[in-house]
Amino acid sequence: MNAVTGIWHEGGRAERIAYTVGAALFVSGLGHAVVLLTTGGSWLGPLSMRKAVTFGLSFGLTLASVAWATSFLTVRQRWRSVLLGAFSVASVVEVALVSVQSWRGVPSHFNFETPFDNVVSMTLAAGGGVLILTVIGFTAAALVEPGPAAPSLRLAIRAGLLVLVVALATGAVMIARGVVEARGGDPRLAYTTAGSLKPLHAVAMHAILVLPGLAWLLTFTRWPEAHRMRVVRIAVAADAVLTAVIGVESFTGTSPFAAPLPVLALSVLAAAALAGTGLYALSGVEPGIRFVRIPDGKARGR
Repeated sequence: MNAVTGIWHEGGRAERIAYTVGAALFVSGLGHAVVLLTTGGSWLGPLSMRKAVTFGLSFGLTLASVAWATSFLTVRQRWRSVLLGAFSVASVVEVALVSVQSWRGVPSHFNFETPFDNVVSMTLAAGGGVLILTVIGFTAAALVEPGPAAPSLRLAIRAGLLVLVVALATGAVMIARGVVEARGGDPRLAYTTAGSLKPLHAVAMHAILVLPGLAWLLTFTRWPEAHRMRVVRIAVAADAVLTAVIGVESFTGTSPFAAPLPVLALSVLAAAALAGTGLYALSGVEPGIRFVRIPDGKARGR
């Protein structure tokens, strides 16, 4: 618990705002889930309140994860505040507009029926562009100068950000495909075409939480950095394989549950390896060890 509260106390103003906004978005997703469950609404289709649930939960987690993971980067405070602020605002806009359309009972994306719906759809697309640009900025910073963190944590942050770029780029492709079909007069095909990429978008979205979270957890073990690096490399490789397999399935229109047995086995093994690294890290955690940042560019537990 002290380690978790330390993240808040050690965070700067921009980070704390991002954590607060992320928590609010997550609560919004939970609130919509309660509404959906109590009203007996459908979990399927573009009119379902499910979108308000998934957007709130996903953006809440992602915003907090990005704020925390990028706190280990060496970025000028003003530039970091701009990037994190833009990501926060875009996240709020995405969740708010999707929620508004859910309550109105109309699709949030690819909906050009009225001037208001057209503005919403275009704003959501623009918000996605802002998200991509901010994550590219953070990724560039991570690749150039990751900051005062252990090598294993640096690798996890870099990998997490790169996979997040894949997730957001997939979202951009989904929007582009859907807009083309919707503008062509076939809204149903727009949702079907864009929806085929959802598995890749979902799987890649939270690597920024899983991979740095694993590396951070390993700092609370007494294992040497070389051993922690091996564990993180296994996790990064497993996540890359899982993302690649789901990506091929998504772009070929193959359901992850209907894939050929060898492909299905590969994705299951990759997911198991990723989960296994997390369980292994938990098994080595010792409560008395506290994570500290060292000015010479290293990080260790003590």
